[in-house]
Amino acid sequence: MISARFSDVGDVLLVAPVRGLVSEAPAAVRLVRGHSPSAVGIGISPEELRGLVEYFLQSPAEPVVPLTTAERSEVRGLVRFGEVSVPNPSVLEVVRWARAANVPAEGLDPSEDETVTLFADNIGYLELVRRTVRERNVSRNPPAPDSADEFAVRWDQHVARGRGSRRFAGARDLYLVRSVRRLAATRSRVAVVIDRERFDSVRALFAAPPE
Repeated sequence: MISARFSDVGDVLLVAPVRGLVSEAPAAVRLVRGHSPSAVGIGISPEELRGLVEYFLQSPAEPVVPLTTAERSEVRGLVRFGEVSVPNPSVLEVVRWARAANVPAEGLDPSEDETVTLFADNIGYLELVRRTVRERNVSRNPPAPDSADEFAVRWDQHVARGRGSRRFAGARDLYLVRSVRRLAATRSRVAVVIDRERFDSVRALFAAPPE
């Protein structure tokens, strides 16, 4: 679990658990709860957040979640470090806590339509082919580091190392940081949960002057 705190706009706590690792969820909730936030931000789209609430927090039975080949391989690689669950248990448990504590939760990533536009603007046909090949390669030979934290970072570095993929990830992270700043302008304390592999980029964007 990795985290950072920023105070240039409001009081923002950034929490970055390893996506999927069940043991990260209690620690993520403890960090968020300890910050006593007046709002919680999640590094997913508003539509995805609504779907998580409807199908996993409000529904009496959880739906079956289909996984791609690359996602199945990522789970197999991560399970070396503990139980793995889909969707991200850290996000589910933080949102569950926020609802119980009557703290509003908001998806801070671009909407699904905006994400499609960002993807098309930054990832051309050749990069899409290369990205697909990289996903297949890492599925066959997933990284085998000594920690779940390093696994998450190295997995993302392999899949998204192309120039277009980096531009897309950077644009998405910049959107999230702008969303956090907007939220923090009206809320005294904000806790934000993102996937571990995004932490360094998002922290750097917070440290830079607002664009």
